Amino acid sequence: MKPMSGLIAALLVVLATPVSSEVYRSVDAYGNVTYTDEPTNGAERVEVEPVTTIKLPKPEVVQETSELRKEVRRKGAAYEELSFNYPENNQAFYSGNGDIMFQVQSSPPLQPGHRFEVTLDGQPVGQSSDGSIDVNNVFRGTHEARVFIIDEKGVQIKTGPSITFTVHRPSVLN
Repeated sequence: MKPMSGLIAALLVVLATPVSSEVYRSVDAYGNVTYTDEPTNGAERVEVEPVTTIKLPKPEVVQETSELRKEVRRKGAAYEELSFNYPENNQAFYSGNGDIMFQVQSSPPLQPGHRFEVTLDGQPVGQSSDGSIDVNNVFRGTHEARVFIIDEKGVQIKTGPSITFTVHRPSVLN
């Protein structure tokens, strides 16, 4: 083997190995916390969890928009009503730890493969097929929730009305 070929092969092996770095945490005399990739005196190594990724469907699997809309209307038409049982719209309540158990229902009941999905302030917070969705550590203040029915592919086929509610929690200052 020629020396240049060996050098190229070694370079390819080095480039093909996964890149991983260590993260270190240190606290200075004033209590300021610093994270870095270089070890320093008194720094402790921190285990960093891998980043969560979401795989999107391949373009050839995704339906055309008009076909999807027709299917959503057809499946959603099977439900006459979708609503929250708890909390009620404009309700205010105390929750020391911020936990809320949303109770939702549909008429008729869910079809096989369908689930309820609740969003809180526009973000999905849980799915359920039995109508109970627990959400933990909801911040105090006023929030907006909405319920959807989703099919087995995760497509929203029915939208319920939004509700507004207020959570009262003790303050660490009081």
